[in-house]
Amino acid sequence: MDLTEINIDIPAAHVGNVFGQFDSYVKKIEKALHVNVVIRDDHIKVLGEDKGIQSAASVFTELLDLSRKGNEITEQKVDYLLSLAERNETAKIREVDSETICHTVTGRPVTPKTLGQKQYVQAIKEHMIVFGIGPAGTGKTYLAMAMAITAFKNEEVSRIVLTRPAIEAGEKLGFLPGDMQSKVDPYLRPLYDALYQIMGADSFIRNMEKGLIEVAPLAYMRGRTLDNAYIILDEAQNTTPAQMKMFLTRIGFGSKVIITGDATQKDLAPGQKSGLDQAVKILKDVEGISVCRLGSEDVVRHPLVQRIVKAYDDHEAKQLAKKNRGRV
Repeated sequence: MDLTEINIDIPAAHVGNVFGQFDSYVKKIEKALHVNVVIRDDHIKVLGEDKGIQSAASVFTELLDLSRKGNEITEQKVDYLLSLAERNETAKIREVDSETICHTVTGRPVTPKTLGQKQYVQAIKEHMIVFGIGPAGTGKTYLAMAMAITAFKNEEVSRIVLTRPAIEAGEKLGFLPGDMQSKVDPYLRPLYDALYQIMGADSFIRNMEKGLIEVAPLAYMRGRTLDNAYIILDEAQNTTPAQMKMFLTRIGFGSKVIITGDATQKDLAPGQKSGLDQAVKILKDVEGISVCRLGSEDVVRHPLVQRIVKAYDDHEAKQLAKKNRGRV
């Protein structure tokens, strides 16, 4: 095939941000899109086949646009843009950073980082109950916590209730020392971590002492009615159908519920049905309820995590196809 080229100007003030340390982002784009990039000060020349250079030009243009808006370009952003380039959707990256949910105690903005996360946040705004389903690292719980804390600070709800089933991740830990709170805290630690980061330890402890923020195991929800509250059920794939029904029937007036889980990481006993799987099937068409599915492309942890999730997804898809062929 004939090679073509395209020229792009990158202002000097944005070169370091767009190119990455030691031009690491440029090298990543070259490898992913099979192009060669020649850098000359604040000017680059992209050489390759037409499809590749058009995709590369689109990626560089969007990175420059993000940089001009004051965003720090990260490896995750570059990886996500490259995944969008495969689908000719790089322009959609502009939709992602269009809103800030809140700021952490250190001043870092909490924003959706992928189109899937953007749709998830929008669904939370528009629906009373939202199921956020996806693999580890897709921001399901963190974004839900950010939305809950924002609503609490804006006095849209009077309290926050965070819960998850107290089930070991494939290990039997035996009897834990201490009082009841000490026994359940290890299971709830991920929720505490997010609260500390977004709200700050002092503010969290103060509101918790007042009873305005509650972090408790799912078993503590039985027999209660939760009015005017922001309720988050985390690790919902580890609920039984009875537990999920019990939880969903606790919801009172003026409340909003977010249920998060990863259907591929269940810690239930062998043969035990997941309450999350059942609830999604039963409730998917009920008005006021939204089911958001996030995928490996929405993982915002280290890029290696995204590759690990995708590798497992591919393996499970092959195993399922093999199993289905065996039934024929």
